[in-house]
Amino acid sequence: MGATVAGCSSVGAGVGVGVPVGPFSVGVGLGSGGLSAGVGTGVGPLGVGVGVNQRGQVLGTAGVGAATGVGGASVGVGVGTSTVLHDPNRAQVAPSQEIPAAEPGAVQWRDASGQTVPACRAEGRC
Repeated sequence: MGATVAGCSSVGAGVGVGVPVGPFSVGVGLGSGGLSAGVGTGVGPLGVGVGVNQRGQVLGTAGVGAATGVGGASVGVGVGTSTVLHDPNRAQVAPSQEIPAAEPGAVQWRDASGQTVPACRAEGRC
């Protein structure tokens, strides 16, 4: 899991140790993105997980890989991708407290954070 929780939109490598707990694996890893901890599960070569890195970012991961037994350990390799689900350092946009009155029958456009957007921008005219 350490390699898959390395970071968002980056290529990285790392090593990790996971402990099976029922259908899940709880692990810690060290990679190019720093220290991480997480939990994952998989079926066959496919796996998914959620982890937290040393910057406090919560990452969702998905990947495919293969492993084999070496002595008493399982050693594997895989490729995957991750996306930041929560970043405590990203500035939060406060929703607009002032909501202008819309004309009757008029469409009022808003962006993902609830801020009003001029109609010309929403329609690509300005």
